[in-house]
Amino acid sequence: MSPGDGLILAAPHPAALDAAGRSARQGGNAVDAALAAAAALTVVYPHQCSLGGDLIALVHTPDGTVRAVLSVGAAARDVDVTALRAADRRMPAQGPQTVTVPGVVAGWAALTQAYGTPGALPAALRDAAGLAREGATVSAGLARAVRERAAQVAADPGLSALLTGPDGRPVGEGDPLPQPHLARVLDQLAEDPVSFYRGPVAQALAAGLRRLGSPLTAADLAAHEAESAEPLNVEVAGATWWAAPPPSQGAVLPALLRAAADAAGLPEPERTLLLAARSLDASAARDRLLGDPHGQSLDLAGLLDPAPLAGAAPPEPPIRPSGDTVAVTAVDSSGLAVSLIQSVYQTFGSGLCEPDTGIVLHNRGSAFSLEPGHPGVLRPGARPPHTLCPVIGRSGALLLAAGCQGGRAQPQILAQTLPRLADPAVDPAAVLGSPRWVTGVRDIGFEEPTLLAEPGSLPTPMDAPLLGLPVAVTAGPTDLAGHTQVVRLARDGRLDGASDPRADGGTVRHTPRTAPVGADHHTGTPPDPRP
Repeated sequence: MSPGDGLILAAPHPAALDAAGRSARQGGNAVDAALAAAAALTVVYPHQCSLGGDLIALVHTPDGTVRAVLSVGAAARDVDVTALRAADRRMPAQGPQTVTVPGVVAGWAALTQAYGTPGALPAALRDAAGLAREGATVSAGLARAVRERAAQVAADPGLSALLTGPDGRPVGEGDPLPQPHLARVLDQLAEDPVSFYRGPVAQALAAGLRRLGSPLTAADLAAHEAESAEPLNVEVAGATWWAAPPPSQGAVLPALLRAAADAAGLPEPERTLLLAARSLDASAARDRLLGDPHGQSLDLAGLLDPAPLAGAAPPEPPIRPSGDTVAVTAVDSSGLAVSLIQSVYQTFGSGLCEPDTGIVLHNRGSAFSLEPGHPGVLRPGARPPHTLCPVIGRSGALLLAAGCQGGRAQPQILAQTLPRLADPAVDPAAVLGSPRWVTGVRDIGFEEPTLLAEPGSLPTPMDAPLLGLPVAVTAGPTDLAGHTQVVRLARDGRLDGASDPRADGGTVRHTPRTAPVGADHHTGTPPDPRP
């Protein structure tokens, strides 16, 4: 950034905000700050993201161009599809067969090469290495994940070593979390990020994957490259919205944003009924039609404009992918904006931590279908259907970047929040704090299609099933309604943003002409920039 420029970033953890603030003070732009936050998150949030996960991002440049970066790893070339089909009609939920090539590091490298400041990513990786070496403090969310997945942690030697304290007990909130093996890897990546795929880190990781029983090889790692792609876009109510293309489920977001606009003039409960119905249609279309466009033709029109279910039973979804994602969003005064999402999919991903590198490995392969002919079927070298759904929006009044945790419900969550966030007069923290609902089945913890509603998210108490679905009202805000991060640049140059109160993060704003950095880690409200 040049002197006088400003920057704001939203992220779900204080360590990410601190890292972003350091990057901004050193002259970093919005992408640099986002990458610093993302690197820190792989250290402090191993249950949600790691070097062993994937990344999808959207970037808006000052000239108005928007591009997608898809760093989604593929299945092994030697995967035995026949054996997996013989074992079960579905992919395993976790374990070595669900590990696909991790894409995060290649995604970081692609973003910094195209949009970053020279030297910013190595500095961020060295900072993250220091955080891993010194021992980040265990957050409430990580401690909760360790308790809830205690059997899984105990079953894997790598996770057990990572998450067990010197006294032999699982780590708890406030405990240090030293990760010396991960620190060494981050130091190596600071010198050469390519070494994750072709070099000493790749060799160590491939050997560890083989010992864990994964079919991935060094050749699979070496073949991975991040993809720069044309995003999908839709114009709705005077704003243009960009979403990631397949294999991201961002392909169904345009239909839900149109539905939200169509419903805006309706009275309640018709407004909720319309958007919920289209959410079910979009979910069914995603489950039937989403896959890797490489090597096959997808029914993109069917994803962009899902056919109504009209009483048909939706496809049976996979098991619930809880705790799957972290989103980081940033924008600076130049008009450079990024929505970056990285993930290990389920909590602790595959349930495996490669012990020599300290890398927790994702289970994105569990999203493959084993049904022959399905567009998301497991194929050697194919990428799985993906939940990550970053978004960029622009109108004559503002530019915004948003992203959320929420698994398969991410498009539904965004459709409930983005229309209000497009109004520059609206407080983004109030929007993210408003109650929400999501529809789903096993992905939200039910055995049949259900609408799960936070208190106040529905217009009236629902005694009769909505859309033929049972309605479950939660006791209060729930993580299943997503953790949304949003930042905005208004036409007058004003920067604001918010972090979802369901998460533990906040925003950080850098204003070089005044106090350099400030944050409110609880409400997500930007600090007062005045001296």
